[in-house]
Amino acid sequence: MPPPKEYLSDEQKNGSAFPAKEIYTSVWKWLQERKCAQHVSEELIEHYAVSAARLIQCEQAISNYGFIAKNAQGGAIISPYVTVAHDYMKQANRLWDMIYAIVRENCTEEYSGSNPQDDMMERLLRSKNL
Repeated sequence: MPPPKEYLSDEQKNGSAFPAKEIYTSVWKWLQERKCAQHVSEELIEHYAVSAARLIQCEQAISNYGFIAKNAQGGAIISPYVTVAHDYMKQANRLWDMIYAIVRENCTEEYSGSNPQDDMMERLLRSKNL
């Protein structure tokens, strides 16, 4: 595994640790288990880790501050953290879809022998002739 970049573990403004390094490491291990790590760029994994970590931070902010905020006139509005969390969720999902597509396209192992699905289809076709 290439060492994670420093910015993935930078201390945050509130003093908490940034969880991107842990996410990066877990994704890399998942790819290694599927023998696909060489097909996925390090940058793609980093971008996913940052997006997922920012989503976690937004969810923590929503837990701390709530779903509702006040606007300049004192009226209730939806918290900006909700909107930001939604954007990071879409971004993280899009990046994960890219990673998963690479895994799906490049990391299938050849299966030798009969396919169980073929046997089932053969049985269905034979049953119509009876």
